[in-house]
Amino acid sequence: MSSSSHGSTPAAWTGVVLVIIAFFIGTLAIILANWPMFWVGVAVLVLGGIVPLVMSRAKRATPAHH
Repeated sequence: MSSSSHGSTPAAWTGVVLVIIAFFIGTLAIILANWPMFWVGVAVLVLGGIVPLVMSRAKRATPAHH
């Protein structure tokens, strides 16, 4: 068995949740024909790609607990 977490980290799950929320907002916006809401969904989708990277780098920057 591998010792890597293979995506089972708070950063990865945060990204997954943000992407799911983004697609929900975007889908609802298309159904309602609400373009400002659609662009909010796009912004959340972008955050879903950036936030996990920042979280994982912040974790690497913290000292390891032994």
